[in-house]
Amino acid sequence: MCAIFGRMTPATDWKEIVDGDESARFSRYAEQLVALRARRERGGPQQRALHTKMNLGVVAEFTVLPELPEYARIGLFGAPAAYRAYVRFSNGMGQVNADRVPDVRGMAIKLLGVPGKKLIPGMEDAKTQDFLLIKTASTPFRNADEFVTFALAAENRALMLPRLIAALGLHRTLGILRGALPILRDRTLSLATTQFYSAAPIQYGPYAVRLSLRPQASDAPGSVRGNARDYLTQELASRLKAEPVAYDFCVQFYRDAQSTPIEDHSVEWRQDLAPLLKVATLVVAKQDVHDESGRRTAQYIDTLSFDPWHAQDVLRPLGNVMRARNHAYRASTQRRKAAAEPDGSEEVFRK
Repeated sequence: MCAIFGRMTPATDWKEIVDGDESARFSRYAEQLVALRARRERGGPQQRALHTKMNLGVVAEFTVLPELPEYARIGLFGAPAAYRAYVRFSNGMGQVNADRVPDVRGMAIKLLGVPGKKLIPGMEDAKTQDFLLIKTASTPFRNADEFVTFALAAENRALMLPRLIAALGLHRTLGILRGALPILRDRTLSLATTQFYSAAPIQYGPYAVRLSLRPQASDAPGSVRGNARDYLTQELASRLKAEPVAYDFCVQFYRDAQSTPIEDHSVEWRQDLAPLLKVATLVVAKQDVHDESGRRTAQYIDTLSFDPWHAQDVLRPLGNVMRARNHAYRASTQRRKAAAEPDGSEEVFRK
């Protein structure tokens, strides 16, 4: 068995810290975010609160590797297997902007044919499993309280800064703005060469991990960012017409409360302290996203919900932000009437 952090298996002494009023507070936050979304839409089509713009919706295959260390054989990673998948690439904002605008790029994955009970009430028997990742390894916000405060303050850009200072104080406001600098400096060249992270932990059996998708492709020397409004879509579509695009699906195991905290999502789990362990591969199939089948596939994927809480019980989301998502994602999904969970019999998979 491989040694990790100087011991034979990862630590199991992680813990969540749940405030007594948290459930009621997070329910209120979900209502506030739904109301914010409604004000933005002004009676128009109901859309996702965040990650509104889909770059591409594509089909893929997710393959769990053989001969994983025993401690990594958890849930759907317990044995080698291949799962068909729907993948949604997106920009993180709640507005549909040009790809040139700095943003949090995201990737949402829905695996099909996954056995076992799932966490969301009413969906326990669904044979799907979701993973959600973004381009940054951490967030500017320590917790859901800071995120919602920021989201509500940002509704009025002219008043955003004084509202944040009033709510969070000058020191913490400056910390959030510093944490946002990597997003503001975003110069993504290609989604195929971008590394994605969960930026928040999940339970992994007795352990806790963060997730990462590491691209197998890299940017060619001298590559420059596209100028078109939808250059990320165009670049990835061009790649996929010629060849598949592959990523290594990796986990980082919890080390200790200081370097790999469960509740503070503004702290990056450094890879020199929490190394990446590859447990699967995600291969986005070669496909023409612009032909009739590709367009139908994208339209269908955009109707689906992607929720970190749609997971096996041994892969339960952890931490403050993840617990808040358990309220917010459900409210958003119900409001926009997302499609039912797929079972793999959809037309996109029929040849």
